[in-house]
Formats: sequence, structure tokens, C-alpha cells
Amino acid sequence: MADALLPQPPNRSSGRRFFWPGGLSARLLILTVLFVAGAGAMAVPAALAAFEEQWLLDRVRAAELASLATDVDPDQVMSEALSSKLRAGAGVQTVAILDNEGNRFLKVPGPRLARPPYLVDLRDRALGSWLSAPFQTLSGGEEGRMVRVIAEPRFYDAQFIEVVAPDAALKAELKRYLWRLLAVMAFVSAFAGGLVYLSLNVFLVRPMQRITRSMERFAADPEDMASRVEPSGRRDEIGRAEVELDRMQGELRTALASRARLAALGEAVAKINHDLRNMLTSAQIASERLAALKDPKVTQALPRLERALDRAVTLATDVLTYGKTQEAAPDVRPMLLAQALEIAAEEARFSDERMRLISGVDPADQVNADPDQLHRILVNLLRNAREAVEQQEGRTTPGQVQVSLAQEDGASLIYLADNGPGVSERARERLFQPFAGSTRPGGAGLGLAIARELAVGHGGDLALAQTGAEGSVFELRLPGAPPRLKAPRRRAKNPET
Repeated sequence: MADALLPQPPNRSSGRRFFWPGGLSARLLILTVLFVAGAGAMAVPAALAAFEEQWLLDRVRAAELASLATDVDPDQVMSEALSSKLRAGAGVQTVAILDNEGNRFLKVPGPRLARPPYLVDLRDRALGSWLSAPFQTLSGGEEGRMVRVIAEPRFYDAQFIEVVAPDAALKAELKRYLWRLLAVMAFVSAFAGGLVYLSLNVFLVRPMQRITRSMERFAADPEDMASRVEPSGRRDEIGRAEVELDRMQGELRTALASRARLAALGEAVAKINHDLRNMLTSAQIASERLAALKDPKVTQALPRLERALDRAVTLATDVLTYGKTQEAAPDVRPMLLAQALEIAAEEARFSDERMRLISGVDPADQVNADPDQLHRILVNLLRNAREAVEQQEGRTTPGQVQVSLAQEDGASLIYLADNGPGVSERARERLFQPFAGSTRPGGAGLGLAIARELAVGHGGDLALAQTGAEGSVFELRLPGAPPRLKAPRRRAKNPET
């Protein structure tokens, strides 16, 4: 078989390829020859059995015709010389007939046999004995063995005619006939196998080799247009495979080009965001210095400036975080949820005056999570809740987020319910899509996308369980439900106590 289906360098010469038994073409040729030879071999026993039966029947008919010479003589007495000539001409030793009255007549007498012959009855033979008879004849190794053949007479009105003949001639004829069969079968197998091989090689193997070479060259260099497979216009499976491969190569080239452009754009955006974050940090430092001034106008405008700077820094940080090619695999371990909530609420700038965290989590409750990644998830969720409450116009009461923990089907379910304005129906459709799921003006829509990506990396999920005018409830599912600690090292603060 051609070695074209083996992995090759893209620049390998496409000249003549040599066939070797490990390839598809050689296997196809060998299997075809074997199948045709096997089919021919199944016909050998029947052919040999038919040949042996016809050979024996010819001897019976010849002996029957020779025995008619006794009916010509008026005394029906056969001399020894005539008997010898008749036996030699018919190739038999004796000829006997059993008439309808049960009388046995020795039509052509012969010499006395040293041992009794084996019997072959041609009148009614079972299929098994008929097929096995030639092989028994060929396997018989005794010299001078005789065969007694019984058949229905053609020229006598009798029950049967029997002859005794040496089987040496039959064995020799069977051997010659077997070798002729094997030679014919080998020729037919090679000829038919060659025809089938050439047909399949033209219509199947070569097109598959062309498709495979195109795939290998495309895998080595997707931008090489010479690797494109040209559809042949066939309407069978090969033609459909060519069309689909050509379509997929085109789509993949487009996707790779778009990915390269996006990678370049992302790198540029990352650099810009890095510099922008440094600038915003400097602006925050300047705002802190302004806060030290006692000017009433500065004091009045400063909170708005601080909020704008905080949103800008958060946006730059989220863009840089999401721009990472892949999050690190989580280092999952049992951890206290109450402590994680307390630290996340502090970073999300919760306070009793504007935003409160109401924790219904027992200080001894644990979840299986990566501490750093769970912190990022909780900070994003709590920060989103705080910013949604702060953006709500006409609000006079402080916002709050109630957190509860439940266990279901071997998983930990963390519910975070806020009393914000809820999520609009339009925003729900793209809530977890990056740069598209923001529910407030000026938001980038990255917080929930990052949080859900981290949850999925744990083998869990993050979903919007409920929303409305009274607020929203987010469900964070984490695999595993570790038991409570008997003696927690630290108790979480409850703002209501």
C-alpha cells in the first residue's frame, strides 16, 4: 500500500509511492485475494465429490457394457481370456448383477481378492458421506486397495449392478484434478482480487489518500492554500467528505484569522488597560489629597469623582482579568464559607450605612472551593449587588444581601438574595455574556461572566434563580458537601447583632 496515509512532513516529495503491507491498499489487495480464495476453497469438496462420483459411474457403465458380451454367447460361458480382456477394458476386477428375483449373477468373474474392498453405494448417498468420500480416498495409504461400487443398471432389468475396481487409478485422477482446481482457483483469486483492488483503489483509496494529504498539509500549515482539497463533484460519501472538508477548512481559516486579529487587539487593549489603571491609581491618590481640603465645593463633588474612579479601576481590572487565556485549575479544599463572605463583603465596600451583608450561614459551615477563586466569585456578586442598589434612583433605605447555604444531591448551594431593582428581561438573555450582560450604565458586563467561568471551572455553575422588583437571587452551585466543623477557629460577624 502507498505510504501516503502515514504521517509525513508537508514538504515531502509527492512522487511515486511504494506499497507496503501496512497500508490500506496492500491490505485491501490481500483481503480481496483471501476472500476470493476462501470462496473457491469452499467449492473444492463438492467439486472433488462430483468428480469421484462421475469417475466411479463411468467405470460402472463401462463394466456394464462389457458384461453384455456374455449374452452374445449361446452358452453364456466366458473364457478366461475374454474375461481378462473385458476387465482390462473396463478397468474393473469383477462385475455382478442382482436381478429382480434376488439372484446374483457373476457376469465378469475376476481373481480372488486378498482382502475385502470398501463399499461405495451410488444409489443413495448422504451429503456428508458424499463430500467426505474423496478425502477418504486420498488419505487411504494402503497399496492394492479395492473399492466395491454399487449403482443402478442402465442396460439390465435388475436391482443393481456392482463392480470391484482398484482405487489407485481413482486416487491418481483425484490428485491431478485437485491440482488443476487449485491452479484455477489461484488464477481466479488473483485475477478477481486484482480487478476488485484496482476498482476500489481508483474509486476509494486514492480519493481518501488525497483527502488525507490535504488534512496533513492543512494541519501543518493552515495558511497554505495548496492544502485545500478541491471537490471532485462526486455525489457519494467521498464527494460529500470532500465538500465538508473544504467547508471546514475555509471556516477554520476564517476563524484562525479572526482569532489572530482578536489576539492582537486583546494584547493592545491589555497594554492600554494596564497604563490606564496606573493613571487611575494616580487620580485616586490625587482625590484623596483633595479630600483633605476643607473647600465645601470640593467636598460636594468629591464623592461623585471617587465613584467614577472606582468604576474605572474596576473596569480596567476586570478587562485584564478576563483577557487571560485560561484560568488556573482550582485548588479545591474544604473552607469556611462565613469567613469568605466576611472578607468578600469588606472588599466589595459593604457598610452598615449603605449596604449590609446578612449572613444566614453557620460559622462552622464549609464548602469545597479554591479560596482565591471563591473570593473572586463572591466579590463580583456582592459588588454587582452594591452598585445596582447605588444606581437605583429615589432609594432611601439601605441595601442588603442575604446569604444562605443549602445542600442538595451532594452539592453545596449558596444563595445570595439582594433587595435591589432586579434584572430587566432584556438583560437576562445576555446576563453572563462578557461585554454584553451589564445591567447598569457604564458597566462592562465582565463581573458575572468571570464569576460563572470560575464556578464552571469548579464543576459547578452560577445562575440567576429569581429576579423581580423586590430584588434578585443568584444561585452558586459547588460540587461536594463537606461536614461542619465541630469547633470553628473563627466566627463571622453578623451586622445585625
